[in-house]
Amino acid sequence: MPQQAQKLSLFALTAMVVGSMVGAGIFSLPRTFGAATGPFGAIIAWCIAGGGMYMLARVFQALAERKPDMDAGVYAYARAGFGDYPGFLSAFGYWIGSCIGNVSYWVLIKSTLGAFFPIFGDGNTVAAIAVASVGIWLFHFMILRGVQQAAAINMVVTIAKIVPILVFIGILIFAFKADLFRANFWGGEGMPAASLFNQVRATMLVTVFVFLGIEGASVYSRYAKKRSDVGVATILGFLGVISLMVLVTLLPYAVLERADIAGMRQPSMAAVLEAVVGPWGAVFVSVGLLISVLGAYLAWSLICAEVLFTAAKTQDMPKIFGAENKNKTPAAALWMTNIIVQLFVISTYFSRDAFALMLNLTSAMSLVPYLLVAGYGFLIAGRGETYEATPGIRNRDLVFSGVAALYTAFMIFAGGLDLLLLSAVLYAPGTALYVWAKREQGRRVFTPIEWGVFILTAIGAIVGLYGLATGAITL
Repeated sequence: MPQQAQKLSLFALTAMVVGSMVGAGIFSLPRTFGAATGPFGAIIAWCIAGGGMYMLARVFQALAERKPDMDAGVYAYARAGFGDYPGFLSAFGYWIGSCIGNVSYWVLIKSTLGAFFPIFGDGNTVAAIAVASVGIWLFHFMILRGVQQAAAINMVVTIAKIVPILVFIGILIFAFKADLFRANFWGGEGMPAASLFNQVRATMLVTVFVFLGIEGASVYSRYAKKRSDVGVATILGFLGVISLMVLVTLLPYAVLERADIAGMRQPSMAAVLEAVVGPWGAVFVSVGLLISVLGAYLAWSLICAEVLFTAAKTQDMPKIFGAENKNKTPAAALWMTNIIVQLFVISTYFSRDAFALMLNLTSAMSLVPYLLVAGYGFLIAGRGETYEATPGIRNRDLVFSGVAALYTAFMIFAGGLDLLLLSAVLYAPGTALYVWAKREQGRRVFTPIEWGVFILTAIGAIVGLYGLATGAITL
């Protein structure tokens, strides 16, 4: 396939951002927020999350413009700023976190069908795992046919899945009850008391999860027709999606008691609409969810393979993952990605709340790469690197990247120690891929500082495994 045929327009790149962000998370927002807080806490949470992620989006935009030679930005920026091993951890963490995110999509699909077909339960029964496994490999062989075809399908699906969300928002605006919204505003009745800080903290990981994909255009930057489109697509996608998320979160408080929202099964958006308009509402949203999640799964399968492929090309992953097939698809990386997704899908059988676990772990694994990207943006702005021609915007970018770094660091804290240790359980053995790559090249594996980072990661993994073995950490 000619290289030009692989180029993506601004619209296609924006669709990659929207398609990546609008997936499983948005359909789970009513219950997740309802269980944690009322409208007041939700507004504060979205201000923090929206502000932090906006700053991160601006960092991605600035880096796309200032470092146009760096493809698959999430990984490349971390490597350029902090060295080979931190760069590898960023690539691996982002890749494995994205794989886990793909698992959450299959869990939610089967949980949605479980409302109509009990054999699927909450998405982690044997039947659910079997059907999800078939889906994984159907998508796999479709993507092997070519990136351009998959991206075109993603554009169509992105448009189709926004429609049910807009209908949901429209119906709830029409059914809006101001007195009920006021009654719920400060927390409502029938819910356990909690400080405002703890209420907001309880929502933080889900806000990270629903924003994952903000870097979709950056990851796929090597396919952009114009590099400047990467930053524009990131901002356009962010602004559109956050508007939808805030409305989906707040409007249910105006049609139902908070306690009722908190007790709904996932996908809670379907349950909310069913309570307002009757059974057809649940069916309508469920169909929209299936389209949305399958579209997001397609987008994230592309992103997962692209990150692993580019890391192999820059020699921080084994070179086998840099192989492409005749359709210019990173085939070896795609095979590795879907094997990991398959293994995690099987593991959901042993989880009490598979969707919540996958959601939280995906968020935790993605925060370290985001922190390193923000840190790199702060470094080059602080040094004035690439700002020779435009020194006037250096301080602005310094503020954007500094706030983004503080935000992601706070998110890691908000996630709690358990998730950090579970992340280490994945990072430590994953380092074997880094060692493999370095041995292939005949290069020293770790610098003295990198040895320290690895030892800390290994200690965290040992503590995490001990916690799992003793029941101190539960799945």
